[in-house]
Amino acid sequence: MRFIQLFALLIVAVGLAHAQGPVSQSRAYPRDYFRQPLDLPPQASGTFAELRSNHFHGGSDYRTQQRIGHPLHAIGDGYISRARVQLGGGGNALYITHPNGYTSVYMHMHVFNERIAAAVREQQYREQRFDVDVRLEPDIIPVKKGDVIGQTGNSGSSQGPHLHLEIRDTESEEPINPQLFGLEFPDNIPPAIQGITVYDLGDEAFSEHTPRRHLQVSAGNSGQYALTQNSVIPINGRTGIGIVTSDKHNGSPFSNGVYSIELLLDGKPIYHAVFERFGFTDSRALNSHIDYPYYILKRTRIQKSFVDPNNPLEIYKQLVNDGVLALTDNDVHQLMYRVRDVRGNTSTVGFSVQHNAAYQPERKRTPGTVIFNYDKENRYASDHLQITVPENSLYDQLHFSYAQGTKPAKGYSLMQHVHNRMIPVHRGYQLAIKPDETLPVHLYGKALIVDSRGNSQGGRYEDGWVRTTAYSFGSFYVGVDTVAPTIRPQNISEGKNMAALSRMNLLIGDDLSGIQQFNGYLDDQWVLMEYDPKARVLWHVFEPGLSKGKHHFRLEVVDWKDNKQVYEVNFLR
Repeated sequence: MRFIQLFALLIVAVGLAHAQGPVSQSRAYPRDYFRQPLDLPPQASGTFAELRSNHFHGGSDYRTQQRIGHPLHAIGDGYISRARVQLGGGGNALYITHPNGYTSVYMHMHVFNERIAAAVREQQYREQRFDVDVRLEPDIIPVKKGDVIGQTGNSGSSQGPHLHLEIRDTESEEPINPQLFGLEFPDNIPPAIQGITVYDLGDEAFSEHTPRRHLQVSAGNSGQYALTQNSVIPINGRTGIGIVTSDKHNGSPFSNGVYSIELLLDGKPIYHAVFERFGFTDSRALNSHIDYPYYILKRTRIQKSFVDPNNPLEIYKQLVNDGVLALTDNDVHQLMYRVRDVRGNTSTVGFSVQHNAAYQPERKRTPGTVIFNYDKENRYASDHLQITVPENSLYDQLHFSYAQGTKPAKGYSLMQHVHNRMIPVHRGYQLAIKPDETLPVHLYGKALIVDSRGNSQGGRYEDGWVRTTAYSFGSFYVGVDTVAPTIRPQNISEGKNMAALSRMNLLIGDDLSGIQQFNGYLDDQWVLMEYDPKARVLWHVFEPGLSKGKHHFRLEVVDWKDNKQVYEVNFLR
């Protein structure tokens, strides 16, 4: 009987694996309106809704042959509605609003074209800051499809030269999968399935203590996968399933995200995640979509096929009981994963489950200090700690725990164990720690909260407490930052003749709270300093009209605790 069931399951898997039908979409998108942004063969280094740190990837990443400076083209008619310069994030970015209801976004650019650069530079000098957000009216800088709007680069938080392209709904600002508009990458490779996990949920909220059974898979032909074990999997009580899966494209070594994940029970869908579009305000809920505790421990992202009670994502379709299995009969049931990329290439894996009352997974129950409910504001206070977790900041009920540890060597409080890093939060919560009596009055203004790994969480001293907004649980203590930033000149020195150089370069850094601002003054006039935080390089490009002779340069760098470093030098030009 078991052989017949497994044989039947294999037949179903073969049929589904070769299905190349249309991918699931909530609506049709114009596929011939936009052109590719580069005059290079399109190759992907990242895809839409790929799983990233604390967010879903919002667009398509185009490879640029490991270099910057490729001409970047407007993908359609429209106008430059926004030009942005960020220290991190998208770096140099442009937004083009199109008359068809969509906006295209180009990030990590090297330079803008001359007209756009002039508008940005004007605002930088007006605000006297490098990072600016320039909003433009429709009649200021119109563009035509194919116009060169700048060059590809590696600015912002980019980890290598590439173009990040987004297409957003202009009204809602939701990003949409660009490949649905015909901006496709060559791809006839079905997604890869690397593993399956069974979660014995029981009656507890999902956490690091939820029992997990990791199942290995083996690959067959044409996207057919199978578990390496052939036995029926026993389950008892509420059960969830998860999958590790990724996708590759032709000619690219990168593993990217898939388009849809469907879980079928006896041939009927009980869970369907479709990465067609999402809202930026919900993107952090990626931490609910994945097995977050396992990711923290193992750095592997298992995509859960069951949905937490307070997960706000709208990517889930055809949910039955939130994707949770609750079998009570003694029949053998067939589960099937069907995973597709945006081109419709499909992979499947099937396996059998059966309710078995004799199966009793071992559960570790750890009662917390107090129960936090996700649908209301939660507060906790002790003599040394105060926290306020806003409503809808948790994805499920939490048995919150609190404890104190030893005082760190450079700390002004005991270590405060605020639950642990295994449970994600959707939005910031208020964290306050009371410093001990060793914090002198003259350091109140330098106090901040530091986590157990030595990273600043910001904060300021108020009414006997150091308060901040934190974005994760973990262990924290009160520290101080009294050390000014560092400035190291690279190609300029006292009395040097800089006539043959187009710019001056300096390295800046800070040991704890981070760089808050920097300002350069040439002959006592503010000048634009440009900054690459990845390389910590700060530079100023000399203006063509700078007069010959002696000049004085002063640089001021301030960290977030108002420690200031000043560098001054005289040079010749």
